[in-house]
Amino acid sequence: MIKNVVFDFGQVMVHFEPSYMVSKYVSDPSDSFLLESVIFDRLYWDRLDAGTITDDEVVFACKERLPERLHGSVDRIYYNWIYNIPEIEGMRELVSDIKKDFGVRTFLLSNICTYFANHRNEIPVLDEFEECIFSAVCGYTKPHAEIFEHLCSVCDILPEETVFIDDSEKNIKGAEAFGITGYLFDGNADALKTYLYNIIKEV
Repeated sequence: MIKNVVFDFGQVMVHFEPSYMVSKYVSDPSDSFLLESVIFDRLYWDRLDAGTITDDEVVFACKERLPERLHGSVDRIYYNWIYNIPEIEGMRELVSDIKKDFGVRTFLLSNICTYFANHRNEIPVLDEFEECIFSAVCGYTKPHAEIFEHLCSVCDILPEETVFIDDSEKNIKGAEAFGITGYLFDGNADALKTYLYNIIKEV
């Protein structure tokens, strides 16, 4: 019986679109492309998710790769991206509804940086979750088993009573290998709601 529902954050609860984040501060197409490719380089973001590089170190490294005239844009984009992540339509309501209709516990599990974690109180949708697990804070990242073990320990939940929603197939496979039911999210909140209502009602 499913008693717990765990959600990823980016591309599940919100749209994480670097091009949109950059466009809020820069209009020139060539500058936008350059800033996006450098600031959101996985070279930095994988380490940010793992908590092995600081936000200030990333900003400094980005400036080293960009002309001085764009340094101010680096600061504006990086330190404001958390305010430029619009919610995916229907997802906040879905979380609220499954809590109200079934009494399930809801959690968030995200590969995400310390900067985000430190500003979590400024992200209203996070209030829907009983507990939020951030990779940079706990020191583990999806899809590794350690983060799912950490999730279950901290939240006091059982894998077999839990479903995990993520937009990454490798993260879903990691959860399933740990004994958690996985759902690969494709952006369709209505389809997810139908799935959850069916699986939660099963005894």
